[in-house]
Amino acid sequence: MQVQAIELQKRIDRFQELCRTRGVRLTPQRLEVFRAVAASSAHPDAEMVLRGVQKRFPNVSLDTVYRTLWMLNDLGLVGTLGRRDSVRFDAESRPHHHYVCRRCQRVWDLMEHNPTAFAPPGEATKLGTIQEVRLEVQGVCTDCEKTDKAKRPPSKAARTKTTRTPS
Repeated sequence: MQVQAIELQKRIDRFQELCRTRGVRLTPQRLEVFRAVAASSAHPDAEMVLRGVQKRFPNVSLDTVYRTLWMLNDLGLVGTLGRRDSVRFDAESRPHHHYVCRRCQRVWDLMEHNPTAFAPPGEATKLGTIQEVRLEVQGVCTDCEKTDKAKRPPSKAARTKTTRTPS
């Protein structure tokens, strides 16, 4: 799943501008790491980004990719979802939520008209300032459901019905 060219260019322009204003050195490898995340709507993990970047920069390391991804996160250019040990990266900067398939692990953006409509529990405000509310909907996507149905053996009733011979 690829992001439209116009949106990708906006993201790259924002990245380059932030690098200039914040004094971050813009290397070709950093640009390529950002491009790999920004061009994908699949919310890639670091290994997926590495495979994409190595097409242009075969010698880039996973360590470089991770350091760059966390730098991009610190700059506010990419968000994260998942746990720290299996983090995915997301360059969509507009507020949104996610749907995660529990089988194939694919992730989709949920771009609601009002993504802030989900309020945090009241007790959360007692713990500190709330900066962001994220909703992660988990389930089984339609592709996986179709695959599951195709793999299931027919039910006993269906087998009985098809094995009967007319008299």
